[in-house]
Amino acid sequence: MSDKSIKNSNISFLKKEEQVMLGVYKQLSLSIISAKGCELITNDNRKILDLYGGHAVMPLGYGEKNFLDSVKTQMTELLFQSNLLPLGIRARAAENLIEIAPDDLAKVFFVNSGSEANENALKIACLATGRKKILAVSHAFHGRTAASSAVTWNAKNSWYGFPAMPFDVEFIPRDDLSAAKNMINSKIAAVIVEPVQGVAGAYDLSSDFLRTIRQKCSDVSAILIVDEVQSGMGRSGNYFAIQNYGIEPDILTTAKSLGGGVPCAALMTTDYLSDYLKVGDLGSTFGGAPLACAAINAVIESLSKNKLLQNVKNKEIEIRKKCLLGPVQKIQGMGFLLGLVCDRPATEVQAELLNRDILTGTSADRNVLRLLPPLILQSHHIDKLSDALASI
Repeated sequence: MSDKSIKNSNISFLKKEEQVMLGVYKQLSLSIISAKGCELITNDNRKILDLYGGHAVMPLGYGEKNFLDSVKTQMTELLFQSNLLPLGIRARAAENLIEIAPDDLAKVFFVNSGSEANENALKIACLATGRKKILAVSHAFHGRTAASSAVTWNAKNSWYGFPAMPFDVEFIPRDDLSAAKNMINSKIAAVIVEPVQGVAGAYDLSSDFLRTIRQKCSDVSAILIVDEVQSGMGRSGNYFAIQNYGIEPDILTTAKSLGGGVPCAALMTTDYLSDYLKVGDLGSTFGGAPLACAAINAVIESLSKNKLLQNVKNKEIEIRKKCLLGPVQKIQGMGFLLGLVCDRPATEVQAELLNRDILTGTSADRNVLRLLPPLILQSHHIDKLSDALASI
């Protein structure tokens, strides 16, 4: 079937996928054929305001010219080469990441997804400390690979699937300073934490809690891993959410918005941790591929050039001012990783908004609607959301 016939048909992409894909995703019945800026275009010509951003993956929105030009140029010049060969574009991507990262981070390892970044961060912590226990925070989500899902809240009781975990895991109750002080001891290899818990409903952890974890990790020589897979790359109003707290991690992971839609991820470590690693300890076929690195460079350039960090800060204020109405009782989170706490199940509000041509996300908290819009969001988009919420 040609692109034109798809646009003019009533074909359901949901039904087509159900025929050939494993049924492991809960999907909305929307058939998207193109997108521009913050809008998705359906096959029946509906224009949907995308406040979910491809699950926090599209920081520049859709069709940003400089980004597309950079990716197209790289595809023409050198589509792929492995880490066997050093590449200038890979070095530039690493340098650019280090430039915007917390000050103590000095080395980069490129991978393909947030789960893979967290998997390798946990491995580094175990190698560096020789310890066998990891602490995470209650309600956290860190991925679906063996180690990353082991530190994901309730994964073991629902979808973990592996016969054994790779290490011992305990969860610190979130924002419980006393528990953090008592649980972080000399047996702990690492504490992994999201400054803003995305899947949990954009729950921003308290400054005192995060500072307590940092101090206790330092006291017992445990590794602090900050997971910024969802909160990183400008989404918090700073390059990384942890920078809003003034805390220096030992390892930071990032993905999603990092490549502006091109699959990629990275972890950054301090210099001293790199001393524990030798050739062969880590590896990735596609990590640091030239196409991904071109995308990373283009995203970082756009964040600065287009003043998107300031836009996030300004528009967050607008959202908090204009959208606390209708079913919304409270707004939590940071920047463009926000949770609208509703007076009813979030799925009901999501459906009502979609009927008004607005796409939002839900979360593990049944009453929290999640907003993860492109960082280019404008005031008229917020007004559309506000008007829709008021009408529910």
